[in-house]
Amino acid sequence: MASTPSAAQVLGQVVLVTGKEEFLSERTVRSVLDAVRTYDAEAELSEAVGADLTLAQLGEMSAPSLFSSTRCVVVRQLENLPDESVDGLVDYCAAPVDDVALVLVHSGGQKGTGVLTKLRKLKGTVTEVKSEEIKPRELPAYVSSEVASHGARIASEATTYLIQAVGNDLRALAAAAHQLVFDFPGQQISEEMVKRYFGGRAEAKSFDIADAAYAGKRAQALEELRWALEGGTPTVLITSAMALSARRIARFLGAPRAMRDADLAKELGVSPWGVKSVRNAAHRWDEASISVALREVAVADADIKGQAHDAHYTLERLILTVSGLARGRR
Repeated sequence: MASTPSAAQVLGQVVLVTGKEEFLSERTVRSVLDAVRTYDAEAELSEAVGADLTLAQLGEMSAPSLFSSTRCVVVRQLENLPDESVDGLVDYCAAPVDDVALVLVHSGGQKGTGVLTKLRKLKGTVTEVKSEEIKPRELPAYVSSEVASHGARIASEATTYLIQAVGNDLRALAAAAHQLVFDFPGQQISEEMVKRYFGGRAEAKSFDIADAAYAGKRAQALEELRWALEGGTPTVLITSAMALSARRIARFLGAPRAMRDADLAKELGVSPWGVKSVRNAAHRWDEASISVALREVAVADADIKGQAHDAHYTLERLILTVSGLARGRR
């Protein structure tokens, strides 16, 4: 189904939404409702949960009212549908009412798969839209798709930075993509544009510190650290970024030389273009020195979580140590 279906695609039809990614499921529900409302501004919306759904209730929800014959009926938590209601729902879905768009939302998992099997056999009237969870390595493609849905493009390095800044929440990433496209109409979204809006986010600042430290840029790393701490960035986020960067370098150093970038990306847990950044940093490290760095990060993290007397001093000492290890190699 298209992201913005037409009324003809949903009225007299059943949209079966399956999967654990709640944001994507809700987006599909909203797209069906929007299609119905565009067709008939007076259309009514009825909602129910699977556990309470009976054939009589479904009939009542889908019947014409005094105000409008067009309706959108949403049934959530389909996995909780009572056994005695399964056959009645399947019978309705085999011959849905012409002026009604029925949306059935299954939250994923094994419960309620019996009714899914029956509904999937109704090819002519039931369309399934899967809301599968998006893995971290799939986030860059998701962000690019969000930007493209608004008629724009985003540079790969901007995508990487946006994910670091905003995090893995799909709703937040979608909102960020919309804001960037709205504020920079007709332009390709660059890393600089993303930094202008989201450079102050704690996660991004933490990775800026780590990137500078592992590149041996001591002064820059210390400056980034001080700005981050003054801005209220939690100290544990900084040690977390330092640890993740070290592990990526270690995995890169231990990977076979002939490994393709696509496979390296999966191994490192980065986007395909993120491999270049790790490769550049790894030039300053070997397995012995990165092991030392990992131990230093672990000690600093333990000190901070153990309520170190001066967490800021602990982090400064860590930056000096790590950047010194990197600076010692050419």
